[in-house]
Amino acid sequence: MDGIYLDNAATSFPKAPGVAAAVAGFLTNSGVNINRGLYSASFETANIVYETRELLCRLFNFPKPENVIFTKNITESLNVILKGLLKPGNHVLVSTMEHNAVMRPLASLAEKGVEVSAVHCNHQGELSPGDLRLQIKSNTKAIVMTHASNVSGTIMPLEEVGQLCREHKLFFIVDSAQTAGFLSIDFSALRADAFAFTGHKGLLGPQGIGGFYLSDQLASLVEPLIEGGTGSASDSVFQPSYLPDRFEAGTLNLPGIYGLNASLKYLIREGIPAIREKELSLVQRFMENVQTLPGIQLLGPDPKHERTGIASLNFLNHDNAQVSYELFKDFGIMTRCGLHCAPAAHRTLGTFPQGTVRFSFGHFNSLQDVDYVIHSLRSAF
Repeated sequence: MDGIYLDNAATSFPKAPGVAAAVAGFLTNSGVNINRGLYSASFETANIVYETRELLCRLFNFPKPENVIFTKNITESLNVILKGLLKPGNHVLVSTMEHNAVMRPLASLAEKGVEVSAVHCNHQGELSPGDLRLQIKSNTKAIVMTHASNVSGTIMPLEEVGQLCREHKLFFIVDSAQTAGFLSIDFSALRADAFAFTGHKGLLGPQGIGGFYLSDQLASLVEPLIEGGTGSASDSVFQPSYLPDRFEAGTLNLPGIYGLNASLKYLIREGIPAIREKELSLVQRFMENVQTLPGIQLLGPDPKHERTGIASLNFLNHDNAQVSYELFKDFGIMTRCGLHCAPAAHRTLGTFPQGTVRFSFGHFNSLQDVDYVIHSLRSAF
């Protein structure tokens, strides 16, 4: 890809070394299904699928590999969890920084009698757990929350929220789209009951593969969204009750799992702390220089505070869409402009409806990339 790619919050590029070869190798040399055939290629593929579950357990401190469920992306994961758990009369809490992957399923559920309350964050996208506590009611069932904003890069206080959920016997559902592969994440320390992830962002894997982890208690309560063949319990017309089969109807995206397997091994070798340190150094350098430019509103926490590798800019004297287009046309800089599928976050941050130009740095960007972008902004705007 020619140019400077700064849209890693949407999907990472390039992928981790070995990902493309793993996908191509499976399709070229095997291509079989699992749980269906009594031959070596099927067994070998099943072993890779199980190993990938184990790698996710290692990365996120999930207790049980069989509780790792594969889907096509985090949006599907959140739909399965939310629509399988929440019933009319239940109450659920979210923040005002949530992505539409959370808000649209909840809006649909609200039309069927689920009560949804959004707890307001401040102008930097920061949440006070005390504000959550004030909105807990007798019928509150769960708290659903992004780990970090895809607009401002603000990281949410999930450990405090998890503790709050334990105190009030609420289910805690985490959306890790912007943090998996960037932050060291301990599922047990978060006191979460469900953790949704996607392979194609910080995990540096291919599109079309994601998943979620459920605690045993929550798994017994969530109704499957999709039912069908699993290669197991084929004598029954009912979906198996055990994991992962309960939520994995039909053929899995096995090429995607092979690619994710390779990317997870790369992340474990490199180490999440080292990846985080590099991405933070890039976004901090960018933000510190951008702060000196006139006519630009910089969203989110101070560059020196805890945050992800996202920097969103609102160009006060220019149309943001035009800025994003001209950055690519004249300088080859690839950004994302608009509301980033998070209109509630933009309302919170004061950038609705115009949105922002989002610069999202990734593991394979460099300081030279940052300096080039800063020079381009200075010369053009």
